[in-house]
Parts: sequence; C-alpha cells; structure tokens
Amino acid sequence: MRETSARLLKLLSLLQTRRDWAGADLAERLNVTPRTVRRDVDKLREIGYPVNATAGVGGGYQLGPGAEMPPLLLDDEETLAVAFGLQSAAGGAVAGIGEASLRALTKLRQVMPSRIRHRLDALRIAVVDRPARSAVDAGILSVVAGVCHNRERLRFDYRSHDGTETQREVEPYSLVRSGARWYLLGWDLLRQDWRSFRVDRLTPKVPTGPRFTPRALPEGGAAAFVAAGLARPFTQVQASIALQAPIETIAPMIDERWGTIESGPDQTCTVTLSGDSLESIAHWLGAFDTDFTILGPPELEAECMRVAERHTFLSERYRASVRPPS
Repeated sequence: MRETSARLLKLLSLLQTRRDWAGADLAERLNVTPRTVRRDVDKLREIGYPVNATAGVGGGYQLGPGAEMPPLLLDDEETLAVAFGLQSAAGGAVAGIGEASLRALTKLRQVMPSRIRHRLDALRIAVVDRPARSAVDAGILSVVAGVCHNRERLRFDYRSHDGTETQREVEPYSLVRSGARWYLLGWDLLRQDWRSFRVDRLTPKVPTGPRFTPRALPEGGAAAFVAAGLARPFTQVQASIALQAPIETIAPMIDERWGTIESGPDQTCTVTLSGDSLESIAHWLGAFDTDFTILGPPELEAECMRVAERHTFLSERYRASVRPPS
C-alpha cells in the first residue's frame, strides 16, 4: 500500500512537470508496466485529479484543470519561490490580495518540512501594512490580463498624470511590470498607434470585445516599448558640457538612459546630458565634482548662474548660523 501511494505521488509529480506524457514514458520513469500506469491514472481520477487521456499514435496523458484546486507537489526551490512571492504580495503593487496572501502563506508554512521552513525564516521579509501609492486593484489587473490572453478589445476610462480623463479603446497585448507599477501595452484604435497605459489609472468598461487579429509587436517587444516610454521624460532637453576630468573618472557616473560621453584632449571628456529641464541639468553638474565648460545651449549658462547664486545664499546662511569662537 505504501509503495502504491508513493508511486501515485511520483506519477502526479511527473504529470505536473510536463504538458503531455506518453504512457510508455511514464511506465519507464515509474519502472512499471503500461497497464499499471493506466490503473494508477484511474486512481488519481477517483480522488479528484482530472487526468485526460488521448488514444492512438502520439496520444498520452495530460493533467487538466479541475473544478477545485487539487494539492500540488512542489520541490524545495519551488516551495521557497512560492513563499517569497506570497510574502512580497502581502505588501506589493497589487491592492486587495494582501490578506489572502498571508492566509496562503500560513497554510504553506504549516505543511513545510523543517529544512525549508528554516531557510524561509532566515530570509523573512518584514511587510509594512501600507499599500503603494500606485497599487493596482487585483480585479482590474485580472480583467486586463484576461483580455490580453483572449485577444479581446478593451474600452476604459483613463486618467493621465495631470488628472485629465479620456475614454480609450485598444487592442490589448501585454502587461508589463516596472518596479511597483503595472503597464498595459495596447494598439490605440483612435490614434492608430501603440500606447502604454498605467493600469492603476484605468477603469475597464464591460462588456469587452470583440476579438481581434494580433499585430506584430513594436520592435524590441512590449517591455522595451514601455521602458522607452518611461525614459522619455529624460529627453525633454539636452546639453553638452566639457568636463576637466578623464573619461575613466566620469564614465561610471553616466547612465545610458540620460547621457553619453566621449573622450577629449588632455585628460578631459565631453558629456551630453538629457533631462526634463535645464535647471535639473544645472544641478546635476555639481555631482561631477570638477571644473566644466558649457558647450550648449546658451540658456544653460543662466541656469548655472541661478544655481551658483542659490549656493552662495545657502553658504552665507550656514556661516551665519555658526557662532564665532569666544
């Protein structure tokens, strides 16, 4: 009886690791006859596991979806991965699932072998019970994921960063996560172009549909398109500056999203910086901690003068706060 139970668990584990299994392959892995495999499959069905069978050449067995969630067989690393995911979800970027995540984590810990529980405790995550400002509702995220999977058009109300509300209709393609935020990549039917939308700013309308024929994704894929959109605020203005420092010193300070660098003569280098304003670039220049010459645009010189005046004012204020020695 114990041998049969162990074999059933191993059979279930195999069925969970691959979509399709030929009966002969299962028999070989379990070291039994194909007839025994058929009997074991029947036993799994009796206790609620929906194992589908396909006859003929190329046929085999497949673990299908059931009416209820059956027990899962996870190895040590899979168990830890699920536990870490639940801990993160308890205070993550999706609102409304924190309590359910903690309940699931409690159930998982109760059945964990001690060797896994010790590893989990060593890497325990402290969760602050405060939802992220951009946390997305779990129900909305589920709706958006569903229309992406089913290739159904989605209509929704959308609120931009300045509070302006518009109505959109898109062909939704993919969800992309960046940090704590979720984005939807979709083909905007009115604008006839690709757009990305923050999911926490949209309110879906029902019903969804109709279905659509997928288009080719933008070059680089969904994640690259969203990343380019997030980097766009850095490219409102540009400025070129000659720095009195070698390229080896400055290069580690330059991020390719907002700057380029090239070597100059006599241990100097030239940087081209992008930013949302010349004022922000003027403030950045102090971080290089070296002399510099503004190559352009001329308006940056005026911004640097304002920064210098501000620093002079602050310097005088700090000096005035220090009592002279008696």
